[in-house]
Amino acid sequence: MTTLHTRVLIIGAGATGAGLLRDLALRGVPALLIEQRDVNSGASGGNHGLLHSGARYVASDREAAMECREEGDILRRLAPQCIEDTGGLFVAVRGDDERYVADFPGLCAASSVPCRGLDLGTARAMEPSLSPDLVAAFAVQDGAVDPFMLSLDNIAQALSLGSSMRRNLAAQSMEVENGRIVRVLCRDITTGEDVRIEADLVLNAAGAWAARVASLAGARIGMLFSMGSLLITQDRIATRVINRLRKPSDADILVPGGTVSILGTTSIRVASPDGCRPSVAEADRIIDDARAMLPILERTRYIRAYAGVRPLVSLGPAGDDRAVSRGFALVDHAADGLENFITITGGKLTTYRLMAEKAADLACAKLGVAAPCRTRTEPLPASTLGQWTEPGKGPRTWVDSRTEDDLVLCECEMVSRGVIDSIIDESGAMRGRSMLKAIGMRSRVGKGPCQGGFCGQRVTGHLYDRGMVSGMQGLAELKTFTERRWRGFSPILWGVPLMQADLQEALYCGSMDLEFGPPPSTRDDEGACAPVAKEPA
Repeated sequence: MTTLHTRVLIIGAGATGAGLLRDLALRGVPALLIEQRDVNSGASGGNHGLLHSGARYVASDREAAMECREEGDILRRLAPQCIEDTGGLFVAVRGDDERYVADFPGLCAASSVPCRGLDLGTARAMEPSLSPDLVAAFAVQDGAVDPFMLSLDNIAQALSLGSSMRRNLAAQSMEVENGRIVRVLCRDITTGEDVRIEADLVLNAAGAWAARVASLAGARIGMLFSMGSLLITQDRIATRVINRLRKPSDADILVPGGTVSILGTTSIRVASPDGCRPSVAEADRIIDDARAMLPILERTRYIRAYAGVRPLVSLGPAGDDRAVSRGFALVDHAADGLENFITITGGKLTTYRLMAEKAADLACAKLGVAAPCRTRTEPLPASTLGQWTEPGKGPRTWVDSRTEDDLVLCECEMVSRGVIDSIIDESGAMRGRSMLKAIGMRSRVGKGPCQGGFCGQRVTGHLYDRGMVSGMQGLAELKTFTERRWRGFSPILWGVPLMQADLQEALYCGSMDLEFGPPPSTRDDEGACAPVAKEPA
């Protein structure tokens, strides 16, 4: 058994865990970050990438609205490489609550959220796809954020300052002596090796799994799990974020994400954060509702559906999940008799930096470190770790810097062989079970209209050429990679996507003799439901 020693152990490599690693490193406190899967495997990778202006919460959660407004401004200033500052619109259509529409400007002003009324002609000129039934429109300061680049850039700077990270390392149990966690026992899910970590302080940033991690030390956190499903369009529908002007509900946000748009979301109570996936019924419901705001969505081609689980901290009786605060919870487990254990959970992607700051403040107080937070004022450097996640970057990069022998392996997103080699070299020993999966997480491979139908095979062939896989390993990784793309493909199979699915099935099942479609009750290596190969809507 390997034993690791660190001053601070952080569990969970979502945006908050990554931000916490950087915050502590900037204060001179290097830490070890562990993650049982990969970066942003939970809610940080399953959201719509909205940089909140705060306007969505002005009626339901004023504190969250003000936090989003302030943190959004900080991110625009300090992490511009991760942000597309699109601006946003809140729009009402005929039949929406007139009282809410009338109250909206005053509610925004009360939360110091900038909001400007627009005449309908101006709004339609800004976004021609808006409904002809438009009755009101307001401009707000929404934007889009690349959550993968954001987390990877935070981690990269922390690593450069002496921190460390272990992916594919799952916490299994904790040993407590005299009111302190003295050891965290982990297992490397890639090798099966047992790893013992001894730390002065343990920080739980496991998101929706925070209650489960806390229970390893005998602590309890009351949490609710709200699943939200989203759809990705093949093309970018609008230049700005478009919100339905009503109290937060389903299918009322369209967020631009580079060359595509992301439509959602839903809010469905689930018993566990494991195994959540979108359904055909949800996809239909999202489109049926959202078309009142943007009629073009009824005839748009969708290339994928996906789901994420919001970690909501429950402080009272369970009711409507949308009524639970979107604020975050910082828990000092000294109240549970554990002096060196802290949990940070809840919140939103937009407020990840603030969450990390508050958790680091408490951690440093326990460690006797007086260094102040620097993430509020110091720019987040762009890194090589996160440089290939940006939608639309592939074509620009390939055209500007291609060499004669640098082939394009992913035509949908124009990801070249040189980009793949760069990601392989950066991943090093932390590739996990699947190099192909790690590449997909750190690039646009598999995210275009073909959903890995062609690029999966090409990248796998390149991995064989480079000696990264051998024997049946590469085919096994390709099968798992393709099954995971099918999981998000099957809920939107109609029209052109259905025809493309038939072609993809012929390529994989016919020419390569790979079989897909294990029973829906089975689980893949991340605890998620395995996809059915083809399930037309």
